[in-house]
Amino acid sequence: MKAVLMFVSSGAAFVSLLHRSLSFARLAVGLCSAVVLLSPAASLAAKPNVILIMADDFGYECVTANGGQSYRTPNLDRLAAAGVRFEHCHVQPLCTPTRVQLMTGRYNLRNYLQFGTLVRSQTTFAHLVKQAGYATGICGKWQLGHEKDSPQHFGFDEACLWQHTRRPPRYANPGLEYDGVEKDFNDGQYGPELVNDFALDFITRHKEQPFFLYYPMILTHAPFQPTPDSPDWDPKAVGEQVNQDVKHFADMTAWMDKMIGRVDARLGELGIRDNTLLMFLGDNGTGGGVTSRLRDADYRGGKGSTTRRGTHVPLIASWPGGIQAGRVCGDLISGVDFLPTICEAAGVSVPPDTDGVSFLPQLWGERGTPRQWLYCWYSPRQRADLTVREFAADHHYKLYRDGRFFDLTVDPDETVPHQVAALAGEAAGAAKKLQAVLDQFQDARPAELDRQFQQAAKDKPAPKAKRKRKP
Repeated sequence: MKAVLMFVSSGAAFVSLLHRSLSFARLAVGLCSAVVLLSPAASLAAKPNVILIMADDFGYECVTANGGQSYRTPNLDRLAAAGVRFEHCHVQPLCTPTRVQLMTGRYNLRNYLQFGTLVRSQTTFAHLVKQAGYATGICGKWQLGHEKDSPQHFGFDEACLWQHTRRPPRYANPGLEYDGVEKDFNDGQYGPELVNDFALDFITRHKEQPFFLYYPMILTHAPFQPTPDSPDWDPKAVGEQVNQDVKHFADMTAWMDKMIGRVDARLGELGIRDNTLLMFLGDNGTGGGVTSRLRDADYRGGKGSTTRRGTHVPLIASWPGGIQAGRVCGDLISGVDFLPTICEAAGVSVPPDTDGVSFLPQLWGERGTPRQWLYCWYSPRQRADLTVREFAADHHYKLYRDGRFFDLTVDPDETVPHQVAALAGEAAGAAKKLQAVLDQFQDARPAELDRQFQQAAKDKPAPKAKRKRKP
């Protein structure tokens, strides 16, 4: 019988180095604080827990570590200081399109049908890690289909969701669905706290096995209402039309950050923080009604716009036992890149039809395979409208399918388009490169998806006329 002996300073450090493909011989030479026998528990630890947290309507400018000056985000700042902060993460400009892209690792032109829907034939990151032995859970905002079994159908063992089978209030005295079972709260409870309680319980119950928790938060989406920490919190408030004021966005941001702190603290209490990869991002830019301060300048939110104000979101990754700490990465990151990153961390094969590129090597401090461009096909499909905005971009330039070209270094808000034929030098070379990107997606949209959408819009009943209130 053979025994494998290794010198390691901690199990977490061994996991990190193992993931970075160092040989057992290099481990023996480089680490020498203790001698341990590789056990089933150590083998299990080779699969890190993964938590993906996504805030709703929360742009890059809202995080203090990014240069934001309007809000308090101490927990996110702390995670960034001890992990990796990404400067150029871009997603879709609207919630459902980003959720579909994030969960499937595929560009919207391939599989996006309409707002509020995820086509049931799609494979998600939850399916993939579940096949590898992970316990899977989801909590927060769903908005991907009203079928009672939707979360389980898409790979989640357990679910605590808002906007699943219905659309009740989300904040004070909310309505939630637990595995599809509707539950209403009427005693002053706060929806984001209830969802966070579920997250903590899920983590606690699955601490002995690898788990994947997808946490698409309810916060910080409008309506902008008081939180339990606000001076004007009203535990008797009912509905989404009361107590609205944009000033509450700051309190909602603080509460969101507080909930992330609770998750981080629970991982530490359970002794599993070192072996947990925690990632945080926003699902699109901040709402247009919110103006914040970023690096001594006003920054208005641009949700729904394909400019940076609609697509540029924070991305922070923390994994104490697995990545180099305190770094800032300037690589381009797309919403489709999360599925392959999670799969690589979990030791799962990435489906061949995935559009994303894993950025796990960048977390380890390696070069990896940095993106040379971002691609976006955006069509909200909230109404009977087939309008598409499509572009390719790099760090400095952006080219739309309709021929509009922008120099983002001097015109980040895309106010003055340039004619490609008039370009010269570096800009001309960039336009050629970006046109080649657009060309490869020229015929990639399945015609059947548009036919289904048009038929669904045609069959949708007209809205009922509102009754006039009696005086």
